[in-house]
Amino acid sequence: MSFVPTRVPAPPRRPGTVAVAVGDVSHRGRAVDLRGTGVSPEELVAAVHTASTPGATVRRPELPVDCERAGPVHAHVSRIPPRSFDLRDALVAAARSHGLVPAAARPLERARAELAAASADLDTVDLSSAKRRVADAGTRARRLDERVATLRGRLEALREVGADTSAVEADLAEAVASLTEVETERIAADQRLAQVERAARAARDGRERRLHLADHVANLRRRARRELVSAVFDDFGAALATLPGDAEVGDDPASYRGDATTAALAVARLARVAAPLVVSVDRFGSPAEAATRLDAPVIRV
Repeated sequence: MSFVPTRVPAPPRRPGTVAVAVGDVSHRGRAVDLRGTGVSPEELVAAVHTASTPGATVRRPELPVDCERAGPVHAHVSRIPPRSFDLRDALVAAARSHGLVPAAARPLERARAELAAASADLDTVDLSSAKRRVADAGTRARRLDERVATLRGRLEALREVGADTSAVEADLAEAVASLTEVETERIAADQRLAQVERAARAARDGRERRLHLADHVANLRRRARRELVSAVFDDFGAALATLPGDAEVGDDPASYRGDATTAALAVARLARVAAPLVVSVDRFGSPAEAATRLDAPVIRV
């Protein structure tokens, strides 16, 4: 009797952990050590992004990862050391990861709605075409008026000498009819121009309102970001003091003195992080220590 080996399915990943398949080996846990596997930080960051971002899927991932969904802060601390890092943006994301809502949020929402409504009311006003139609009708009316005057003079001259006036009378009648039609067009063009000019003034007022609303939205957005940063900045300083690295927190993000890696570690410790952090810097004794001190899943590479 022959025995056919079968692959036993891997157990489900526990919440708060990460699973990475490198070749035929599955690495699981709160802290995963992939040093020596040949996997690069770039590959891991891309794989974690694919696994932790809804909708960001590939047909056959070269590096399958199973993990929690990424929050807003993950874009800033997914890789440590980070390629680029803006402390203020990261602190805003960290505050949002805790569900903090700035006082400016409601006014900002209303201002954005007003700006969207104002932008939806955009009308194209063709003032130059309206002016051109008025000018064209006026030119045609003047020419026909001159022709009518000329024909009337010719008609009077023919009558004085008793000559046949039938042809001139027909031409005059036709010219008068054309002049009447063009005068009607000119009046309509004048009225249309007046309407377009009113619309143009309204459009200018609308543009000024939209510019004002856009400035208001930008000011409120900056205010909201300042409120979020202020809400977590003391906690950022406290996190900084508990982590390895030489840095001075200062009074605000602009006065922070230290490297981006230390700041990113403190933001990661401060924020609620569910998706794993890809760590490729020697700041901790082990991946398990990094996961414990950062309070987040860690993949060491």
